[in-house]
Amino acid sequence: MKELREFTIQFEGLKIGKHQFEYSIDNKFFETFNYDEFKSSEIAVKLEFEKKSTLFELLFNIKGSVEVPCDLSNEYYNQEIKASIPLVVKFGEEYNDESEELLILPHEAYQFSIAQYIYEAVILAVPNKRIHPKVLDGTLESETLKKLQEHTIHRETEEKSTDPRWDKLKDLLID
Repeated sequence: MKELREFTIQFEGLKIGKHQFEYSIDNKFFETFNYDEFKSSEIAVKLEFEKKSTLFELLFNIKGSVEVPCDLSNEYYNQEIKASIPLVVKFGEEYNDESEELLILPHEAYQFSIAQYIYEAVILAVPNKRIHPKVLDGTLESETLKKLQEHTIHRETEEKSTDPRWDKLKDLLID
């Protein structure tokens, strides 16, 4: 992942205290992870990095939008995303990233990459069910939606047209 070198933090030369890092992410970032579900993306990441004597505390603030297809109409729209992800980095005998909120680096480490954490945070910030805002307010004109509305069963017509044989059984109901 040579393209993601800018997401590597070399902490050895940093002073103890708070530091700010800012990153701008587009589709090239996701291409390095072979992820192509976004037609386009424009995301800003602000990282608050606090170096302490024995550990680091990181807080990722992610804000932006990704262009994704609607699950109902398949029309692309900009989905706003926002996430805030904490991460604690400690030192130990060997590398361990099994926990979502804790990263353990070997004592001899002098840098680490945050690219994977940003990638996962953005992917998880996108809702599972993606619905175009114009579908929700009823203003989207789409062939797919017209076909979908043609094939939906309307409950009102279903209740009005019942089988007369079942109507006789309704007379048997006793309170």
